[in-house]
Amino acid sequence: MTIPTAFGDVTVPERPQRVVALGWGDAEVALTLGVQPVGASDWLPVGGDGVPAWMPADKRYATPPTMLGTMEVDMEAVAALEPDLILDARASGERDRHDLLAGLGVPVLSIPAGGHAYRTNWDQQLDMIGKALGKTAEAEQVHADVEAKFRDAAAAHPDFAGKTVVVGSKMVGSYGAYVSGGSRIELMKRLGFVQSPQVQALAGESFSVPISPERMDLFNADLVLMSPIGVSADDIANDPLFRSVPAVQAGHAVVLSDAEIARAFSSGTPLGLSHAVDKVVPLVAQALAR
Repeated sequence: MTIPTAFGDVTVPERPQRVVALGWGDAEVALTLGVQPVGASDWLPVGGDGVPAWMPADKRYATPPTMLGTMEVDMEAVAALEPDLILDARASGERDRHDLLAGLGVPVLSIPAGGHAYRTNWDQQLDMIGKALGKTAEAEQVHADVEAKFRDAAAAHPDFAGKTVVVGSKMVGSYGAYVSGGSRIELMKRLGFVQSPQVQALAGESFSVPISPERMDLFNADLVLMSPIGVSADDIANDPLFRSVPAVQAGHAVVLSDAEIARAFSSGTPLGLSHAVDKVVPLVAQALAR
């Protein structure tokens, strides 16, 4: 099987036996398709073997993988695993990273041709990894299941259609908002929401934009959905700057206080998105009803 990537076509073995999964969510996608990587990165992070809570019991590791680091990969540890395929489908797409991995003499499934750093979407990732692992039929079924989940949720909540949304986050000392092209905004669009035009107008090469304290007005929309990153949910909910936003004052805001739900929402993986729909949609419906 030959698969196009940002660094040219890569030829993968027909049935790879020792897979290393390094890109964001690559290990989870492999597990979803019934393949257990021998080495993996923990991007969310969830600790241990890096498998999130929403992974079904029958899809989990029988033997824990070697954890290899995320932004800084332990190349010696990767080589020691003697992989026959390296998955790096949702990653930075940097030439130096790719060349280091390819230097091991192993096929590297990098980001898609024409792709951007960390913007490989869930269906591209599922399709590429499905082909690379010889699991195309399984990938197509997972794809159909996730699409049905989106359709059913949108049909059950026609009131979501056309409402504007700002999806943001707070880190230590700063706020940010996500723009189109990332999984968070795409999930909300699939539910019927419209990305805030004011936020989208600031979009650059990244999947998010910084929001300064002087521009908290940019968070105002029909719905505000926030995730804490390295801070507590209370740090957002109790922040006078955040509370000053009209939509927040009206109660049309959701702060994801449950770490598992926040991880699922940010995962951008098929099973993570499915779990996020199950858990986030009721919170959104409740906020809009206020």
